[in-house]
Amino acid sequence: MMGKDIYKRNISSQIKLEDLLDKQHGLYQMANRLNWDYLVEAYGPYYVENNGRPGIPIRIIVGLHYLKYLEQESDESVVEKFCENPYWQYFCGLEYFVHTLPCHPTTLVKWRNRVGIDGVEKLLEHVVNTAKREGFLAEKLLARVNIDTTVQEKNITFPTDAKLYFKSCQLLVKAAKARNISLRQSYVRVSKLALQKSQRYSHARQMKRAKKEIRRLRTYVGRLMREIKRKALVIDESLAQLLAVVERVYEQKREDSNKIYSLHAPEVECIVKGKPHKKYEFGCKVSVATTANEPWIISISAEHGNPYDGHTLKNTVSRIEKITGVKPKQAFVDRGYKGSENHPTDVEIFVSGQKKGLTQGLKKLLKARSAIEPIIGHAKNDHGLSRNYLLGVVGDKINAVLVGCAFNLRKMMRLIKLDPATYSVEFAG
Repeated sequence: MMGKDIYKRNISSQIKLEDLLDKQHGLYQMANRLNWDYLVEAYGPYYVENNGRPGIPIRIIVGLHYLKYLEQESDESVVEKFCENPYWQYFCGLEYFVHTLPCHPTTLVKWRNRVGIDGVEKLLEHVVNTAKREGFLAEKLLARVNIDTTVQEKNITFPTDAKLYFKSCQLLVKAAKARNISLRQSYVRVSKLALQKSQRYSHARQMKRAKKEIRRLRTYVGRLMREIKRKALVIDESLAQLLAVVERVYEQKREDSNKIYSLHAPEVECIVKGKPHKKYEFGCKVSVATTANEPWIISISAEHGNPYDGHTLKNTVSRIEKITGVKPKQAFVDRGYKGSENHPTDVEIFVSGQKKGLTQGLKKLLKARSAIEPIIGHAKNDHGLSRNYLLGVVGDKINAVLVGCAFNLRKMMRLIKLDPATYSVEFAG
């Protein structure tokens, strides 16, 4: 009896995934509609044949990134759940169900670093082209677009002077120990005590006492920084970068611009969008462009330097043309884009509140410009635009683009589900 059960299990493990899965499932349909051959050809130049260990198949890497942002997973969790979900395995190109991890989670990080922002933008271009080819996104819809900006927050805590000084002490002591630099005093215990006191005094509104403890922490940072500079025989690149960031933290004042808000993410900016529930947001601006008549994200990009909204308009229009192959004729924006000197000369720009020169149809489209707001809300809540965990400026840009890919994929899956006649459609080229 035992032998028969083992035999049955061995036979069932050889059944193809396409014979086990529901062919009406969204992921099953998307696996057959996406042009994977295009992606293999596009990312082929990033690989070298007959040199070192064979690379992970491109379809698996790309599929894992699509699934990561579709389901709002981390690198670790998307790799682990791959072993549990047959739909995910079929989407990534596997023929039979497997029980092994497809790759190490760090492989996804290395692949993103390898292809960069230009390579990741090909994923958004591929998704948009798939929507056009399948008839979901008509080319005439690309002539009119809505454009807006939002904030993509970084994965940092709310910055305070006390926390920045305390973290600076920790990093300086760690760097000194790694280089065998003997410190007169590490301030590990007293800096932690000063941080706790400053936070407690601030909570009790005893601001004079809190400021005294903050000044004490700043003194510790200055002593450690100067001692390391004196005693270091050679200041290597990583130590020089750390000292430069810590020195900026040490010197910056309340009224300064371009301040450091996080030591592990010095690119973070403080952005004020006028929201009553969240006065300050720490991250970077993101420019989002959608079609005016239907919710498709056709361009999304992280913009560093906290630019004025109008200054991002020309770059956004050119990016739309690059991704879709069609240059928009009309764009509808909010009042943050005022200033005709910032508007492209060959695209009509309509600003909210505009009264003159509008037909009845344009008035309706301008009024419907606010439809981009719930799209941004879904991108934040469902696909990870609300908080970015990827490292550096490039990580901000990559995260934003992959969020746009996931939003469009989710929309296509819903459209397929609403039209039963399309269940039998298979991508044949």
